[in-house]
Amino acid sequence: MNLPESSRLQFTPDLNICRVLNGMWQVSGGHGRISSDAAIQTMFKYLDAGYTTWDMADHYGPAEDFIGEFRRQLIATRGEAALSNLQAFTKWVPRPGKMTRKLVEDNIDISRRRMKVDALDLMQFHWWEYRDKNYLDALKHMADLQTEGKIKHLALTNFDTEHLKIILDNGIKIVSNQVQFSIVDRRPEVAMIQFCQQHDIKLFTYGTICGGLLSEKYLGQPEPRGGQLDTVSLRKYKNMVDAWGGWSLFQELLSVLKGIADKHGVSIPNVAVRYILDKPAVGGVIVGARLGISAHLEDNAKVFDLHLDDSDTKQIDAVTNKSRDLFKLIGDCGDEYRR
Repeated sequence: MNLPESSRLQFTPDLNICRVLNGMWQVSGGHGRISSDAAIQTMFKYLDAGYTTWDMADHYGPAEDFIGEFRRQLIATRGEAALSNLQAFTKWVPRPGKMTRKLVEDNIDISRRRMKVDALDLMQFHWWEYRDKNYLDALKHMADLQTEGKIKHLALTNFDTEHLKIILDNGIKIVSNQVQFSIVDRRPEVAMIQFCQQHDIKLFTYGTICGGLLSEKYLGQPEPRGGQLDTVSLRKYKNMVDAWGGWSLFQELLSVLKGIADKHGVSIPNVAVRYILDKPAVGGVIVGARLGISAHLEDNAKVFDLHLDDSDTKQIDAVTNKSRDLFKLIGDCGDEYRR
């Protein structure tokens, strides 16, 4: 299986990425037991199919170690040149507090060692507490480390538009912001997208298939409860669906998406991902990779040949227009983590 040219994005001058990123939150626990050997072997299958771009964090269990071991095995079996086809994005999520140069550098070095890289492709910084202004010190230290060659590109995770502007106003170059964005959660459309377009910042989106809720599996099904929501993703995004409009409206949405999917010969998740990929400023959609447990490589590939027409988007928008305003209810991107 070879993905089409439309699957690629020249994200930065030196990083050509796959627009469906392999999300590694699923190896952090709460999504089923992951075998490290099976995970690494599955990563070869992803790479060979064209899914070359990985998204992880320092706190996603063994995710950074998996990348490091994958890189080691890739070099051993295919040579150093094979690494040019691999992109690995990570995050640093520190506890708020004083951010010294040493603290920042030590943590960046931990990720570099775990991932077996001289320079991190993309460091996506997250900060829990805006009232603690030390996030600016952390970013300034990271910008210095970028100049020194330990980080290739500096990015953010779950920052809102107001604080993204503050960071840029402090002279810090940001290339992307990772945010929750789906047919259900369209908060980035309120302010974030326009700001990112103005400043040449890409969005990488997660939660785009709502942990699997946006799929045929849940169409026509009674509302899942308790143990039926057997992953942390399902529990997280079921709460988002509840806030958005509840199970009845969600069923209406799934029904519309199924009609669109059938029309194009694709799946509901394909439609959900394509809808967000088509939004301005979106560089890529992160789809969880349950390595060694389940993979949807062939189904996900259909996203790249799918073209939603005006009729499709109008049908989707007709349903979402009935929902609650999550921007008013929750706030801007990432505000759900700071309430």
